[in-house]
Amino acid sequence: MRDSHELFPEPDAGPTTSYGGSYRLFDFTRVARYPLATRQNKVRLEHLLDPAQVLEAPLAFDSPELRAVARQLVEARSRGLPVLWFNGAHLIKNGMGPLVIDLIERGIISHYATNGAGSIHDFELALLGQTSENVPNALRLGQFGFAYETGRYMNLAINRGYAKGWGLGESLARFILGETSGGEVHFSHPDVSVVARAYRKGIPVTVHVAIGTDILHQHPEFRGEATGATTGWDFAIFAASVERMSQGGVFVNVGSAVIGPEVLLKSVSMCANVGCPPMGLITADFDFRFVELSDVRDESRPGYYFRDVKSVVTRIPEAFGGRGFYVQGDQRLTIPALYKLVVEMMA
Repeated sequence: MRDSHELFPEPDAGPTTSYGGSYRLFDFTRVARYPLATRQNKVRLEHLLDPAQVLEAPLAFDSPELRAVARQLVEARSRGLPVLWFNGAHLIKNGMGPLVIDLIERGIISHYATNGAGSIHDFELALLGQTSENVPNALRLGQFGFAYETGRYMNLAINRGYAKGWGLGESLARFILGETSGGEVHFSHPDVSVVARAYRKGIPVTVHVAIGTDILHQHPEFRGEATGATTGWDFAIFAASVERMSQGGVFVNVGSAVIGPEVLLKSVSMCANVGCPPMGLITADFDFRFVELSDVRDESRPGYYFRDVKSVVTRIPEAFGGRGFYVQGDQRLTIPALYKLVVEMMA
């Protein structure tokens, strides 16, 4: 397989470039990679949901909390208030990207955010039309996360965006749309990328990364300073969107157990610190597990330690006169139902 430096002439500087400390570093150039097209993937384009079919189908899930969240989303946008949407990786893997894209196109979502894993599945679907490797099988072979194109191209997108002063989300979006990919990387399905479509729509798109948690960080093109700076800028962009919630708005968290809740919590604290708290904020958390909301006040209960419920559903809205909702259920049912209800309420 060609590791073509002539296509990408800038140095592939890894995290070993300027370290001057006392300890041995792993040599990233030693890793072996394989072509993405040879990987067996669990998710393909035919698994993505068709918004039209979702609207035509009967409602597959219903609850008072779900309907309340749908009403709050429609009302917020009718009043010009921000709607921040944060999802983890499984929403993309479960084929619901097209529903989120349609909510963006309809003007419901005013800021799209995801974690590193969410951006990876989004990128691979746009590039190849497939994503989601078989982790247990790949791990045993020492191949987990080592698809060549994913690691190389995504890091190049981030590194080039860093050189331009862009955030991580914008860097990936512009690469997918062909602005910084040098014409040598062909994306077969750019329209299925939520990241690219959000950027093209003109709303903020941010990717929130913890260093060492994503497969991109295993590759020799990974530059910690580029990833750290670009995701740091995205955090500032996210906080600026929260600052616009001083008169209210809605935050939706779908399947992010830690990153989404913590990014929101810190942003809210920053905004309150500068005199712009999110008064009347409505929050919604979508997850699978059963939740006893009273557990968040009892450190002896396991539920106390789940950040999505403690921060998103209770602490943040309660601190600022808002209201939090928890929607329990399989997101393959709850999110299509939310989408259908929102579109019907907009009619």
